[in-house]
Parts: sequence; C-alpha cells; structure tokens
Amino acid sequence: MAVSEKGKKASKPSIALKIDKIKKRDSRIVPFNQSKITDAIKKAFLATREENGDVVSKVSNEVVRLLNDKFVGKIPGVEDIQDNVVVALRNTGHDDVADAYETYRVKRTEIRDAKYFLLSKQVKLRITPNALKVLESRYLRKDENGKIIETPSQLFQRVAQNVASAEKIYNENITDDELFKTEEKFYRMMTSLEFLPNSPTLMNAGGNLQQLSACFVLPVEDGMNSIFEAVKNTALIHQSGGGTGFSFTRLRPKGDRVKSTSGVASGPISFMTVFDSATNVVKQGGKRRGANMGILRVDHPDIMEFITCKDKEGFLENFNISVALTDDFMEAIAKKKKYPLINPRDGQVWAELDASEVFDKIVKHAWNSGDPGIIFIDRINDKNPTPKLGRIEATNPCGEQPLLPYESCNLGSINLAKMLIKKGGKHMMDWSKLRETVRNAVHFLDNVIDMNRYPLPEIEVMTKGNRKIGLGIMAFADILVTLEIPYASKEAVDFAEKLMKFIDDEGDKMSEEIAKQRGSFPNWTDSIFDAQKRKMRNATTTTIAPTGTIGIIASVSQGVEPIFALAYTRLSYIGKDSEKPVELVEANPIFEEVAKREGFYSEATMKKVAEHGSAVGIKEIPVKWQKIFMTAHDITPEWHMKMQAAFQKYTDNAVSKTINYSNEATIEDVKEGYMLAYKLNCKGTTIYRSGSKQLQILNVGVKKDKKDGERMKTEEKIEKTELTPELLDPSPNVPDITPGSCPTCPDSETSTKQ
Repeated sequence: MAVSEKGKKASKPSIALKIDKIKKRDSRIVPFNQSKITDAIKKAFLATREENGDVVSKVSNEVVRLLNDKFVGKIPGVEDIQDNVVVALRNTGHDDVADAYETYRVKRTEIRDAKYFLLSKQVKLRITPNALKVLESRYLRKDENGKIIETPSQLFQRVAQNVASAEKIYNENITDDELFKTEEKFYRMMTSLEFLPNSPTLMNAGGNLQQLSACFVLPVEDGMNSIFEAVKNTALIHQSGGGTGFSFTRLRPKGDRVKSTSGVASGPISFMTVFDSATNVVKQGGKRRGANMGILRVDHPDIMEFITCKDKEGFLENFNISVALTDDFMEAIAKKKKYPLINPRDGQVWAELDASEVFDKIVKHAWNSGDPGIIFIDRINDKNPTPKLGRIEATNPCGEQPLLPYESCNLGSINLAKMLIKKGGKHMMDWSKLRETVRNAVHFLDNVIDMNRYPLPEIEVMTKGNRKIGLGIMAFADILVTLEIPYASKEAVDFAEKLMKFIDDEGDKMSEEIAKQRGSFPNWTDSIFDAQKRKMRNATTTTIAPTGTIGIIASVSQGVEPIFALAYTRLSYIGKDSEKPVELVEANPIFEEVAKREGFYSEATMKKVAEHGSAVGIKEIPVKWQKIFMTAHDITPEWHMKMQAAFQKYTDNAVSKTINYSNEATIEDVKEGYMLAYKLNCKGTTIYRSGSKQLQILNVGVKKDKKDGERMKTEEKIEKTELTPELLDPSPNVPDITPGSCPTCPDSETSTKQ
C-alpha cells in the first residue's frame, strides 16, 4: 500500500505498482503516492470542465501504467510524472485538459523565474576574481563534459529553493506564494553575502548528492568488524563531501593479546593508517579533499606513539590529531606525579608514566609541527547538552564541534562586514539587522537538517534526534579595523563578548520560537533543557567555524581570526586536480583605503607592507594604524587566547581559533600557552608556529625574486619586529577574562545555556 509523505495511508492503486518512490524537485526521495496524481488530474479537469471520478481514475491508472513501463528499477522525478500525465490525458482522448495542464506548468515556471529575475535585479551579487575561481572550481554546477551551466546567482537560487522546501514538511498546504517568501528570505541573505552555509550545503543542495552536513563523528569500537565498518562509512562520508572525526581510545594497545587469533594487537596508530589510505583514495564528491580528526586519551597505553606519529612529513597527512587530556592527568602534572595507563579492553592498569614528561612531549611536537592539539575531555563532557545519550569522545576535523557518535555538524556563518552602518560619518553595528540575520540563519540551518540526505541511517537518527546547528561569524577582524579597534586590546575583547552574547541570545530565542511551531528536538528529555523546562528546537545553536572557503567567497577575514597578513598568498585546493594547490594572491583592501584616506599611501610604503605582510615597524605608517592593522603574527599568544575565550563564553559548541606563534617562539613559550589554556578553564587549544610545516596554506607577504622578477611566496618570517610599548595595550594580562572558555570544545563554564 502506498504511503504519503506524512505517513498516512493512501488509496490503493487500481493496477499493480512497479515503482515505489519518486524524486522531488528539492531532491528528496519520498514514497510514491498515486492519490496525489489523481488529485492533480482532478484539478486539471475542473479547470476545463467537470468530469466524473471514473474518468479521472482511468487517466490516473494510465499514468501509473506508463511509469511502470518506463521506470522499472528507476526513480522518476516530479517532472517525469507530470510529462506522463500529459501523455495519459492525450492517450485517453482529453487533449483539451492536457493543453490546460501544460499551460499551467509553463505559467508556474515562468512566474517563479520572473520572481527570481526581479530578485536578482534588487540584490546585486558582487564577488572578487578569487571568489569566482573558487565558485567555478567547487560549487557551480557542471554538465557531463565539465562545462559550467550555473551562475553564482543561480547557485544561491538553487540552495534557497531546496532548503526552503522543508516548509512543506510542516505545512503540506503551503501555497506557492508563502513558500516563495521563505525562498526569498534565504536567497537575499546569501546573494548579499550576509550569511553563507557550510560548503557541502552550497555544493549539494538541490543536486544528486543532497548531503548538506560539513562533518561527522563515527564510533570506532575494539573489533575488526567495527573498525572496517568505520572505514567503509568514512569512505561513504568523504564521497558525499563530509569530513570525519574519531576517537581511537577504545582500541586495545599495541602488543596486547588477541584471544580469537592467539596473536597480538597492532594498536590504534596502525589502524589510523587504514583510515588515512581510504581518505587518499576517495575524493569527496570530486569537490573537497578528505579531512579527519584522530583523538586518543592521554591514559591510553599507546599515547607516546600517538604523540609522535606525525613526526615524518606526509605520514597521516589527512589527519589532524589531538590528545584528550583528563583532569586527573593535569592534576598529576601539578603534583609532579606519575599517572596510570589503562588498557581499554579490560580496564586494567597497563603501566605508569610521568605526567610532566608526557606533557613536555606533547608540547615539543606541537611546537615542531602544530600536532597534536589538546582537548580537556572531562570539561567537554561537563557541558555535554545531552549527557544521557553518552559521553563525547571526538570532534570534527577542525575541532570546533564536539559530537557524539553518528552526529553531524550543520554550520553557517554571518558576515559581520555586512552588519555595519554609517551614521554621522562613523561606522557602527546595525544590531537590528544582525538580529534579523541571526533569526533567518537559524531558520535556514534548522531546515537544512530536514533536507539533508544522510550517508548513514544511524547519522540521520542522531542528527534529527538532537538537531544541533552551529551558527557562527566571519569578518570579525575586518569590522574591528573599520571600527578602529585594535584586535589586541581590552576594547576588542569586550566587544567580542558583547557581540557573541547577542548572537547566542537571539539564536536561542529563534530556536525556542521554532520549537513552538515544530516541536522540541526529539531527544529533549535526555538533555539539560528538560530540567530547565526550556523547550528548544536545537540542542545547540552556535559554533564558530574557520570559514576558510566561504570566507574567500565573501572576501572577508576568516572566522574570528585576526588579519593574517596585509598581503599574502593562499594555497587553495581548487581546479580539476585537487591534489595540487593553486596559489591565490590576496591583499587587504581596507588597509589600502585607509592609507589613501589618512595620507600615508605611497608605492614605496605599500611595497614594504607587501614584502613584510604587516604594517608594524614601518615608520612611514602612524603608530595608531600600526596598532589597528596588527596581523596574526604581530599579536601575542596571550591576546589570541583572550579573544578565543571571549567568544567561547557565549558559543554553544566551540570556537575555531589558532593561537599563532612566531617562528622564533620557544618550546617553553608553547608550554606556557597550553598551561594558560588550562588555568583559564579552557577545554582545548590549537597552536601553530609559523614555518613549522613545509607546506603552509597561508604564506606571509609577497616579494619579488631579484633574479627573474617572478612573484614568490615567503614562508619564513622576514624579520622580527619588536613591539614597542605604544603598540601594546596597557592591560595585556589575561586574568581580566572570565575563566571558562576555549576552542575545540562545547559550552563554556559561563554559557547562558548551562
């Protein structure tokens, strides 16, 4: 018996069905329901003349017969069905009704096209050449010959229509005009670059894949079947355009006995290489390179091998790795004691290690290559929004989204550069516009969860059960510059806290409002909100992602990071061969504009800035502007940490933030940074020392090779610039920040959701 989209029993067809599913225009696959065909035919007859039910039923059965003949073993689309309705009407002698039906189809399409034509005239899409390169390579639709068949505006139209279609799930009687209002809202904020969802949504919405999530966490249990099931699932996820995160803590250590074979275990690292190889083989939907996060608890017997596993350049190159530090471990460091290593197979003590020596090993390797990062796993679980569903053990590849097994992250970011207004010659935040954008973005992301085609049924169950979304921001550094606020200042930190609190509060309000209309997330009774008697549509609403590629599309600074450099080259994996990065040269347009306005612009000065990548130390530039235009490597690690903490305080999930160190930073400097993260009650941190990897995605400065005049990237620090007292904020000490927030983790200690 056919079943409708709402699960209601439909009338039994008069002839046997050989098809049982159809593909909607929004790419959803739903059960075939003949009664919907019958209703459409009835309306077509009523538009021309009255007709009895027997005739309508006869035409409906003819449609089914045609579909049975043409689509055996295939899934017809809505357009296919409508084409066959026309054929069936003509086959049964109702040419006049067929003509009316076709006229209606054409008119409906023309009306929609006209609406979007008018919209495209109202909302002008302005993108840079670099943004267009990225769009052409990864996002715009292509035909079977690789020819681009979609414009950037049409891309946003495709996404808006697809995501807005979720409205039909909650209102099956929604009119075309009502649906278009939601489409228009989504289209406007994307085309104006006020908000952009994560890359898979832009790539896949309305397409064959329809996989809209950025990343997933998969469980890896101790057993061959579980391990290789996870490898298979990883390949499926990467093929669909997603990234993956894993905890390998449950795998027995190297050298442990394997009872079934009377052999010995090879340990977690050996199996990580299998996941890495699978990632190399599978190209993510042909559009994105694979990415993984591997996490191991510090009390796993193989922890020392894990810390050093990326010493060899190119080994596990598709993995970021992080050590999950426990409260007991950190206490052991403070007391200069040893701590136990636990065999996960039986819970027995395997050995003991000196905590300080292990920590020093972590620090040294992070200094050397950026890996491993650290997360404070106990603190993460202290703020797990659904504790009854289990402990969080892993994160997405970038670390800003801790997830339970089979959860996915569904992310989007507000472009803060579009949230400024100018009054009386002075720029300021347009809080009203920001509020509206937050509300629309939460609505958009909640719809994404329903429109997503999940790579595994387990993922669909968990994602729809918790309905986690992650609304974040980009262009923070850009607006600070425009507002003339130095990034490394208390004023900037206070502003960041105010800004994120506003976004988080408004996001929560919208989630509560949607919950009244559509219900709370299904696992609400297993969440912290049950005790609060607070109905929420989403278990989480805010996450700050790195916004790498969508930041290029919007032509703004990444996430909450400071300006990386005033001129730099970016290595981006675009083009037909995604294994070879393309060099994109970028410069900061705001700096050039300010230089001309303030009178310190000259070709010689700009050349110095381009070679250096920074304004600091260039005497021709006033100290005020040196301070405002400080870049990532000019800013001390302490200020990076302060800013991260400010945002985390009001971010549900976590904050993607790199704590930058200069090439000259010592191992002790990094150690102090890690300890500072713990003292501030952070839940994790990631550091990067410039030049510590052979291949850097972002390279400071652009300078001329004297030999051939060709442009070349400068990966090394050109010269160390001493920051004079006048360039430093008078109160750079971290303790004025409320403890309890950091990246690579969920809710902060002081989050309003706790």
